[in-house]
This record gives sequence, structure tokens and C-alpha cells, in this order.
Amino acid sequence: MTNYTNLLKEYDLKVTPQRVAIVEELYKNGHMNIDDLYKKLLSKFPSVSLATIYKNINAMIEKVFLSEVKIPNSKSVYELVKAEHAHLVCSSCGYIEDIMIDASSVLAEASTISSFKIDSTNIILSGLCPHCKK
Repeated sequence: MTNYTNLLKEYDLKVTPQRVAIVEELYKNGHMNIDDLYKKLLSKFPSVSLATIYKNINAMIEKVFLSEVKIPNSKSVYELVKAEHAHLVCSSCGYIEDIMIDASSVLAEASTISSFKIDSTNIILSGLCPHCKK
């Protein structure tokens, strides 16, 4: 079992019951949007506001503890920061899965054909998950 309190402290984030609950949900579910997080936390903290969720998510993003994954034509989802990876997104059901790929060749090619100084990548691959493919 992961100690969410120590994890928050490692990132110099104040430990609150709401933050611990956010981390716990993201750890269990992988990727969640604000609305789903709010519904989950509302069952644990009936007086929690949507503004509180946004405030905590933004504080965790600032400390590079969480990252925002911008999914085309959908709400952004949030995840705990981890090693560089891409996302597979099901265009039918919305399921999101991490995939560990080496993006260095894409970055090298983009740097060769563009004058941009690339400082981050967000690779989203979409298609049908195994369940929807059937």
C-alpha cells in the first residue's frame, strides 16, 4: 500500500484529507477528469466544492506531482506524474491506457524539419480498445 501522506510531503505539498483522497483515486484509477474526481470525493466529503478540487489539482500540477493529459474532443484527465509515456485512447468508450514508447525518433524528426525548440511531448494515439474492437 502506498503512503499517500509521505508522497505529498515529498513534493512539498500540504497534506489534507482532500489531497490524500485525490491521490488515492488517481492511484487506483490511473486517469480521471475533474467531474469524476469531484463525484468520488463528494461521497467521502459531502461539503467539498468543485472549486476545492480545482485548487488542489492546480497546486499539485504546479509542484509537478500531477500532470494534465489533454485528450482531443474530450475533457482533460489528470494522472500522477510518471516516466515519459504516451496514451492510447479508445475513440468509442473513452478508455485511456498508458503505453511506454520511445519518442526520441519523433522528437529528432520534428527538430530536423522545424525551427521549434521542443521542450515537451504529449502523444495521444486513438483507436479502438480490445473490448470495443470485438
